Amino acid sequence: MGRISVDVYPLQVGVGLEQVESFGKYLGGSSTNVAVAAARHGRRAATISRTGDDPFGRFLHAELQGFGVDDRMVTSVPGLQTPVTFCEIFPPDDFPLYFYGRTPAPDMQIERDELDFDAIRAADVFWVTVTGLSEEPSRSATLAALEARGGRGITVVDLDYRPMFWDSPEAAREQIQRALPYATVAVGNLDECRTAVGADEPGAAARALHDAGLRTAVVKQGPKGVLASDETGVYEVPPTPVDVVNGLGAGDAFGGGLCHGLLSGWNLERTVRFANVAGAIVASRLACSSAMPTTAEVEAVLEGSADVG
Repeated sequence: MGRISVDVYPLQVGVGLEQVESFGKYLGGSSTNVAVAAARHGRRAATISRTGDDPFGRFLHAELQGFGVDDRMVTSVPGLQTPVTFCEIFPPDDFPLYFYGRTPAPDMQIERDELDFDAIRAADVFWVTVTGLSEEPSRSATLAALEARGGRGITVVDLDYRPMFWDSPEAAREQIQRALPYATVAVGNLDECRTAVGADEPGAAARALHDAGLRTAVVKQGPKGVLASDETGVYEVPPTPVDVVNGLGAGDAFGGGLCHGLLSGWNLERTVRFANVAGAIVASRLACSSAMPTTAEVEAVLEGSADVG
């Protein structure tokens, strides 16, 4: 449940948008990409979001259907434009984003009354991002969905903090603190953990997330790998070496891999290793949604029979 947009990526790498001559158009939006990533691992996935009633909205529906993601809970908002997100690509670690059509954004207009609470309760995994908490009515709808879950199954809060969507980190923390008690898993990088729970040392951040009621904490550290902890212990997983082409989709591929591992009943260390490789594969490719790897591609890297990229 969360953002959806059209991602527009330059086909020329290493130059600013003012110099780019051609672009590729892709399905985007963090939570939507996670749904696509999970579907690539053979999982039945659906997403809750909203688009504009326009050609870009129709494009997103077609893409969701093509990726095997149920789009019945993606509705249009008359009078609003489907958001378009442009990026610049400066490997290995600079990928500025420019958001258009988000004043207001259709995906921030998700209404509580339109939610299918039976489907939300029945899902084996329910994934939300904190961006959905940044504005009304999406904030109330997201909290209502989390409350309806009531701790069932696997409920993930993605600490996907984007400063441009909030008045301040303090405002974001206030809303995130309302959501965390309903979740079983939280995942975020060090900056996002600082915003959520006031700690940015990996071990301290994980402990703070557990203190907030989370059973599983996943703290991403970029080139230092991932620290993950649950009732079985604390696991530090090194990064997967990769020649980065575009790092923007790596976190979403990680999320889809995390969902797959949790649903498969794997232990947390194996789950995070799988998710790490999935993220690295996408970082080695230009696009996000269409670059999500299959399970076989990830397993081949883990087994050493294939390289990333």
